[in-house]
Amino acid sequence: MQSARELARELISRRSVTPADAGCQDLLAKRLTAAGFRCESLRFGEVSNLWARRGNNHPLLCFAGHSDVVPSGPLERWHSDPFDPQERDGRLYGRGAADMKSSIAAFVVAAEAFARERPAHAGSIALLITSDEEGPSVDGTVRVVERLKSQGEHIDYCIVGEPSSVSVLGDMIKNGRRGSLSGRLTVHGVQGHVAYPHLANNPVHALAPALAELAATEWDRGDDHFPPTTWQISNIQAGTGATNVIPGSLQMDFNFRFSTASTEESLRERVEAALHRHGMQFTIDWVVGGRPFLTRRGELVDAVTRAIQAHTGRTPELSTTGGTSDGRFIAEICPQIVELGPVNATIHQIDENIALSELELLPKIYLDTLRSLLP
Repeated sequence: MQSARELARELISRRSVTPADAGCQDLLAKRLTAAGFRCESLRFGEVSNLWARRGNNHPLLCFAGHSDVVPSGPLERWHSDPFDPQERDGRLYGRGAADMKSSIAAFVVAAEAFARERPAHAGSIALLITSDEEGPSVDGTVRVVERLKSQGEHIDYCIVGEPSSVSVLGDMIKNGRRGSLSGRLTVHGVQGHVAYPHLANNPVHALAPALAELAATEWDRGDDHFPPTTWQISNIQAGTGATNVIPGSLQMDFNFRFSTASTEESLRERVEAALHRHGMQFTIDWVVGGRPFLTRRGELVDAVTRAIQAHTGRTPELSTTGGTSDGRFIAEICPQIVELGPVNATIHQIDENIALSELELLPKIYLDTLRSLLP
């Protein structure tokens, strides 16, 4: 049977730059079908999705991940071709080595081993793999979850293979994530000549006092599981490029990463109220990237923790820090979600890599978790 190391190399060699899958999911489906999984290929737009399930009963444990990767960046800065996996000094190099083709390889190897060991196991095992995690995330996991939800399906436990570890494998697992709420603000002014400001209305000047207020606002203080909600501006644009023209409008992009101490509704209301107080004419287009979710200590967290302790000797820290993951979509149909994967120090970087020792241990941790939850 092919090892996780060998399978990871084969996956890395496929140039699956988002939203391309480059045959990764066909390779996985072939392996999983041989292990008794029913595999469905779900195509939405340019995005490939794989839903594979073994068993019909609950509890259902799902491994979730993505076969797409970010672009390689300047090839001349890599020490080897990013899609030609190379091993050097005990590490495997290539785009997707850490984020997250190694986790997918470990999922498959663990599932195969469990199926051989317990062919009539309790409950069900599933894999949900998408090629739209590194992209806009509109035709990937969210669409598969919508389909499962429409069929009345739910998942009991989900392990997302995102690289959650910080310094060594298993030192941290994510048991929740903050929500993401983005806005594109347009402030409407009146364009004019800088020498005749009384005939114009400068939207930059109009926004300035409101911007100072918003930047200084304490949105909440977080709670025992989440840090305080943050608000950040990512882009501001105004003007025609000419130095003697007052701009007629201003556009600003901003984002909240919010805890369960706030809601998207409360954040919208507070932003709009602040802008109204300063007398501006404006419109905002809001986009919810994901709502916060939290998995408290229970069957899944305990099972993953025991597996990590058994194979590494360390007790993982539970954390909700960082960006978003597809766990935000899966939370719609699953009450217990954790993210557990390799060290994240090189993800999206030049010479992305994973320690071969992590590739050896990760399938064992996933396998022990299966043994605990599907006896």
